[in-house]
Amino acid sequence: MNGSGAADVSTAATVCVIGAGLSGLATAHALSARGIDFVCLEKAPDVGGIWRQPGAGERGPAYMSLHLNSAKQLTGYADFPMPSELPLYPAHGDVAAYLRSFAEWAGLLPRIELRTEVLSVRQDSSGGWTVVSRNGRGETVERRFEQVIVASGHNTEAVLPEKLPPGADSFAGTILHSMDYRDGSDFAGQRVVVVGMGASGVDIAGDLSRHAARTVLSVRRGLHVVPKQLFGMSVDLIADAPWFTSMSFPERRRFVEQALLVARGRLGDYGLPEPDHPIFSSAVTISDEILSRIRHGAVTPRPAIESLDGNRVAFADGTSVEADAIVYCTGFRMAFPFLPDGFPAGPGRPAVELYKRVVAPDRPGLHFVGLIRPVGSITRLVEAQARWVARIVDGDLALPSAEVMREEIATYLSGIRERYGRTQGASIQVDVGTYLRELRELQDA
Repeated sequence: MNGSGAADVSTAATVCVIGAGLSGLATAHALSARGIDFVCLEKAPDVGGIWRQPGAGERGPAYMSLHLNSAKQLTGYADFPMPSELPLYPAHGDVAAYLRSFAEWAGLLPRIELRTEVLSVRQDSSGGWTVVSRNGRGETVERRFEQVIVASGHNTEAVLPEKLPPGADSFAGTILHSMDYRDGSDFAGQRVVVVGMGASGVDIAGDLSRHAARTVLSVRRGLHVVPKQLFGMSVDLIADAPWFTSMSFPERRRFVEQALLVARGRLGDYGLPEPDHPIFSSAVTISDEILSRIRHGAVTPRPAIESLDGNRVAFADGTSVEADAIVYCTGFRMAFPFLPDGFPAGPGRPAVELYKRVVAPDRPGLHFVGLIRPVGSITRLVEAQARWVARIVDGDLALPSAEVMREEIATYLSGIRERYGRTQGASIQVDVGTYLRELRELQDA
């Protein structure tokens, strides 16, 4: 260690894995299974990613009422299923404990450096990678690796509207993002407006409705609300069933549309805007609760916020309410501050450009695991990505040329734009069945 508190280490493991959440642990397990030398760097005091944050009282995209939206059978790791005594949709604390037990079972903890924040990752002239990190003692450590695998997640930076409603400066209450929301009891007796109809928006509105004096859900654009269960089955188990996957995409869409009409009817009947797009052409909102809370009068839907004045919130339909707090559930921005500008998943890029959603074609040795957004559980996809990357790192599989990889990326993004539109978030959208088949074919080739 030098006088500035910086410790320079010239030698290191072959691979650096960044992040010890669900994706990072899957990656570490795949590398360990092939005997590949690696180190995993995690800035938190323990493994588990967003699932451990609520119990630890840390700021993050998770909150105390968070449960899985996907069935435990498809969310647990293949080699280490979730305990049978857990419910079908475990709570965040159960998931955090499960991830910790997986790391112990797989023997990964000795290879994970906790309280270690990655500060920078850069490629040197020889093609290797220099990773600079800061450990729990405040020491800066510089190490060289042959490969870097980024598995740190993408719900990292809170996104508020570019322009808050007119009068926001005069609002007498509290304006916050869901990143800073922890528990509905913090708003007991208050009047709260929740903005956004994504997963966090409907979860937080439902949670608040049990504590707040009044809960209003402000929705600018209609999204498809899909119950966690249809016909008594978890929807992701239905999506995984052979009879469903054997259908063509138009047939699956028609089936789900009809099932939703039977299960919940039209969203307009709940006072919500009808989606302006067919299902599966944008992200869906999974919720068993929000429509019931609306029907019970616990949550009141309203359109977009038009303006704020003192403690009054005015909506686009001319109605208004008094509010003590506004919770913006308006999503997150992908951020990898340790990567230099111009990298394939960097800030300001219109799309994430990765071969098979994993490999940076012009940055040999840089891989991403878990930088995808499926409709359903991510675990099987992450495990398949991790096994594929481990084989690449091990020299067991060769990547195509950079030109071939760029062609694949262009074709993929063209299909994404046609179906989902031109946003960075849409560029990581994948279909579970189709993507799994692609990864299996890559490993069978």
